[in-house]
Amino acid sequence: MKYISLLALKNAVLSSITDCQYVFTMVNRFLKEQGKPAMFHVQIVGLTKEVKYNDGLFVIKTDKLLNEVMENDLIIIPALSGDMISATHLNREYGHWIALQYKEGAEVASFCSGAFILAFTGLLKGKQCTTHWQYANEFKHFYPSVELVDEKVMTDQNGLYSSGGSTAYWNLLLHLIEKYTDRETAVYAAKYFVIDIDRNFQSPFIVFHGQKDHSDEAVKNIQEYIEQHYKDKLTVEQLADKFNISRRTFERRFRKATRNTVAEYIQKVKIEGAKKLLEIGRKSISEVMYDIGYSDTQTFREIFKRITGMTPVEYKNKYSKK
Repeated sequence: MKYISLLALKNAVLSSITDCQYVFTMVNRFLKEQGKPAMFHVQIVGLTKEVKYNDGLFVIKTDKLLNEVMENDLIIIPALSGDMISATHLNREYGHWIALQYKEGAEVASFCSGAFILAFTGLLKGKQCTTHWQYANEFKHFYPSVELVDEKVMTDQNGLYSSGGSTAYWNLLLHLIEKYTDRETAVYAAKYFVIDIDRNFQSPFIVFHGQKDHSDEAVKNIQEYIEQHYKDKLTVEQLADKFNISRRTFERRFRKATRNTVAEYIQKVKIEGAKKLLEIGRKSISEVMYDIGYSDTQTFREIFKRITGMTPVEYKNKYSKK
């Protein structure tokens, strides 16, 4: 039997709690139907006996308080809503408890933005983690010692798990089911819940907004210029000359402020422009390529696939209106 502590955090996304409980309940049923014993005991754990959600519209009753938990194999941190730093502060009392449980042998999984709580515990230092792409910049800013791989749907390192944006936690749940039971049960669960079991990347869903959560006004001006003129053939030298900054200083300040090299930033802005054109679907791949300032098909294809995880053709087929 695996004892799972599902945390009833304040400001949690309610569906990430209820879905999780439902999945493990159904997997127990699947196992019983095969003549096997139930595998999971899910307990909702919190700081109080009741936790209100959606301005009091919903209430979850906890099974146990933190200090009442005697057995723990897996702790699940649900997704958070609202401002991440405020949400982390509201749930700061969980941090030490989670870290202590991990040291005593429990595994820990975070869903989506719940990664902020997992990082807060200090357990992720020097390790990989993923989260919702919308919070990637903020996460990198507050937890620079964690290697954020926001292009991934989930991560699995030393008993620490994380999942990407929104419904990516379904893929992490299937991963955990397979680990604790077997592939056959995980595949059956995937079919029952209609989930693509081997989805590994969330790159096609990422929307690049540019990292402007910094105080370097000169860099912000350059970012805005890039975003307004991304269809041109921009170079580092051109931008450094235009804004009267030495190339070395320019590249150092830009990377420090945006956590991207100048070249990477230009590529991401261009590819974001290409994605929007492909979604409209009125232009050919070649026309889109020329529109955003590329002239070499192979280069465009390689950069597009590296950033989105798909070729331009695959992306167009997926998102354009037929």
